[in-house]
Amino acid sequence: MAEVSGVCDSRFQDVRDALEANLAADEELGASITLDIDGDVLVDIWGGWSDEARSRPWERDTIVNVWSTTKTVTSLATLILVSRGLVDVSAPVARYWPEFAAAGKEGVEVRHLLSHTSGVSGLDQPAVMEDLYDWETSTGRMAAQAPWWEPGTASGYHALNYGHLLGEVIRRVTGKSLKQFVADEIAGPLGADFSIGAAPGDSERIAPVTPPPPLPIDLASIEVTSPAVRTFTGPPVDANAANTDAWRAADIGGANGHGNARSVAKMLSAVSLGGASGGVRLLSSDAIDTIFEPQSDGVDLVLGVPLRFGVGFALPEPKTIPYLPSGRICFWGGWGGSMIIMDPDRRLTFAYMMNRMAPGIIGSSRAETYLRAMYSCIDAY
Repeated sequence: MAEVSGVCDSRFQDVRDALEANLAADEELGASITLDIDGDVLVDIWGGWSDEARSRPWERDTIVNVWSTTKTVTSLATLILVSRGLVDVSAPVARYWPEFAAAGKEGVEVRHLLSHTSGVSGLDQPAVMEDLYDWETSTGRMAAQAPWWEPGTASGYHALNYGHLLGEVIRRVTGKSLKQFVADEIAGPLGADFSIGAAPGDSERIAPVTPPPPLPIDLASIEVTSPAVRTFTGPPVDANAANTDAWRAADIGGANGHGNARSVAKMLSAVSLGGASGGVRLLSSDAIDTIFEPQSDGVDLVLGVPLRFGVGFALPEPKTIPYLPSGRICFWGGWGGSMIIMDPDRRLTFAYMMNRMAPGIIGSSRAETYLRAMYSCIDAY
């Protein structure tokens, strides 16, 4: 039987119990959960197995592909440049990346990229997964194509190209690739065990992802020119790709970050704690305030559910994520259920990363169980 290891403050025993129950019921294969409040790590637990064969336990330093939780690190990287005065979220993307002005995109602003409202949520056809492994070619194609809806009018989830769009802005401003910027300016200074992609030497400690059931989206029933179909086919992705060397070698800031709950929480706690994590200042207070400025509020054109986006992160939306309290909270997660929650009012950061992917794209029943348990404990804290 898989055991849960790590530290858990007695006040949050319900969170540990929930993980133990899901492991015992075989709902969970392997996972890690971290809770940081006011800079104190009160929960840092892990358990289960790194592989479907159950030959390798999930260890303290096990890492996993966190899918779109990677986007939160890409957003953090961009907001670091905002804090340094090097990027203006209200400036045209073309100020930093002139080629992006093509095909009617001269008015698309950096905040539109950060909030999934740019109209460029994927690649025009033809498109295959391998296209995203070629940075120069794929970003050149994104710069050249026309938006699929009027920028700034609605969100349309930038499923796989989020990191390419923002990463190219970062590259033009700093001269560093997104992967290198995250290593040099975020993970390195914080000592966070996280990277965009993964190094060959990490292969033995990576927990391969177990693909989920098919997405609950019938693309055949949707108009082929809709943003949803164009995004999910531009390019289509097979979850098994995350277990390949080619995927791990790529710079895909929307989907191929590798880490665990501890490392993701260590980085993103800068949002919850006023801009600094572990004594390293990453964000200005103004940049944090910008996160909570609503950019869209309505049914997302790609995901088809109500979402509210601020600058770089989603904001609470009770119809879609009913288990998050209202207030000054921002969050996002990854395909299969991983999640990261930043709650500045409570100075709280909660992260959950796992290898067995659940159905759907935003959260999962397991994520809900852990979050409800955590917030219930907070109420009695």
